[in-house]
Amino acid sequence: MTEPSRLRDLDGMSESLDAYDMRLAQQAEGRLRAFNIAGLLEAADVHVAHRLGELGGEPDDRVRLAVALTVRALRQGSVCVDLADIPRIGPELDWPEASAWAAAVAASPLAGPGKPLRWEGGFLYLERYWRQEDQVCTDLMAREARAAPAVDEGRLEESLARLFPGVDAHAQRVAAMAAATRWTTVLGGGPGTGKTTTVARLLAVLLDQPGPPLRTALAAPTGKAAARLQEAVHDVAAVLGSPDRDRLAALTASTLHRLLGSTPGHGTRFRHGRANRLPYDVVVVDETSMVSLTMMARLLEATRPNARLILVGDPDQLASVEAGAVLADLVAGLTGRRATSPEPSGERQHGVVLLRRIWRFGGAIAELAGAVRDGDADAAVAVLTQGADDVSFTDTGVREEVVDTAVSVRAAAEAGDAAGALHALAGHRLLCAHRAGPYGVDRWSREIERWLAAVPDAAEPEEPQPRQWSPRTWAGGASSLAWYIGRPLLVTANDYSLSLFNGDTGVVVRTSDGAMRAAFPRGRAFVTFAPSRLSAVQTVHAMTVHRSQGSQFRRVTMIVPPEDSPLLTRELLYTALTRAQEHVRVVGTEAAFRAAIARPAARASGLRERLASRALEVAG
Repeated sequence: MTEPSRLRDLDGMSESLDAYDMRLAQQAEGRLRAFNIAGLLEAADVHVAHRLGELGGEPDDRVRLAVALTVRALRQGSVCVDLADIPRIGPELDWPEASAWAAAVAASPLAGPGKPLRWEGGFLYLERYWRQEDQVCTDLMAREARAAPAVDEGRLEESLARLFPGVDAHAQRVAAMAAATRWTTVLGGGPGTGKTTTVARLLAVLLDQPGPPLRTALAAPTGKAAARLQEAVHDVAAVLGSPDRDRLAALTASTLHRLLGSTPGHGTRFRHGRANRLPYDVVVVDETSMVSLTMMARLLEATRPNARLILVGDPDQLASVEAGAVLADLVAGLTGRRATSPEPSGERQHGVVLLRRIWRFGGAIAELAGAVRDGDADAAVAVLTQGADDVSFTDTGVREEVVDTAVSVRAAAEAGDAAGALHALAGHRLLCAHRAGPYGVDRWSREIERWLAAVPDAAEPEEPQPRQWSPRTWAGGASSLAWYIGRPLLVTANDYSLSLFNGDTGVVVRTSDGAMRAAFPRGRAFVTFAPSRLSAVQTVHAMTVHRSQGSQFRRVTMIVPPEDSPLLTRELLYTALTRAQEHVRVVGTEAAFRAAIARPAARASGLRERLASRALEVAG
């Protein structure tokens, strides 16, 4: 990660300190105060460290600094902090001497079993996250040590041959064999490698085994991802013969929170747990890269030891918003290699199968994504600048394509062609690393509204009516709740009554009787709702890369922020590039592009080392 912004540099602040600045912990002293003023620690980090120090009787400001840095690490997605490595983020600051610092932390009354901190292997954890990491590793290894599931080998061979015919399906057959003969399977691969198709067919293999029908649950971290998983399984089922088709068509998907049974007031505890296991024989989780350490711990303790668990996702994509990079840790820890290292497609080790062949897109997009994934900046720049038809690189100019897309959406919406409007909306998407600031979604949304207002008849307002609005009369920004024909919509919260989920996109269209309806894709068709039924929606002309996960667009424009952006990482760039099906355009400087590739997301975790060590013990 880049060096943090300093308070004295933010928003043109002078070096004088403001007693009313919310970023400052006014009562902080010693190193906590110095690191807070430098911008390395936020006030909340300092307050937690100070409070724990007071309650635990720990006056040493070196230990309190370590606590504050651990809290900071959690905010940034890490599970723990490596005290030997952390000084690189601010080498000019007064860091404690490494060995004395480690000794002080290890001897602190705050550290140890049942205490707030846990010091292990050079990593400092908050106790809760140490327990979760240890539990995830212990539960996975316990599943690994169990006797393999009983299968009818003859029936298995027959169903594998029927459902995965041809030499091109070798990797998928390996995945299905792993799912049939192991309790835990990790199926990884980038967009377009056929993960969900493989999942559907391997489920058909499992459900074809003799005996009572296997109770099967499909789940994903978000409602949008769950809906897409269910649609994908049903799409595959439609081309299969009976009874495979009938078995798969009955499956439904839900969010992980719904699967585990959310309880009001307990965001990280659920109805299902170790004392009340899930009733399923097979549990499939898609988009596992978005699953946090806490959620993985809850899932494993709720899943019966004799139930097959199939974890699906792309280990090279952005990790969860919350702490942990569980999928990448599983792949690296169980295979003994980095998630991004080259590997023959379908190679299997400890139940990990990685699909590498891309079916959805190819050409320069695939080459570019592969070079970024592997950290090869020279190769990536070469692909980006070679003049290929499906990849382009510029430091300016996105107006024409954005406006053309909006005009196409508007024209179809005015004509009452909901399917055409939705198709046009998926034609192009502008992606940003940031939500706010000069390179963020908010700024670009305002800019796009200004462009549209200058296009004749591109977004003319309807006859005046309550809540009427158009880009020509900008008032309220991209989150305005006013309605107009052609308005592109983004759902921002799950609505189970309408089966609309956070991240779904739609368009306001005109019906044959002149009314306005909001149209959203639903499988291969679409559904419409009266605008009055929608509450958690906003206008979408641009989207963060995080929110775009699980989506595909025919054309993508990625706004690359300056190289000192703390959000600019290899995983962010890879995720953005792999949203494109036909063309990707990168807007930014070569220096920023190279900086992103050279900067893998730095999420400190001890999980992969735990898994690697215990996997060797189980194998031995």
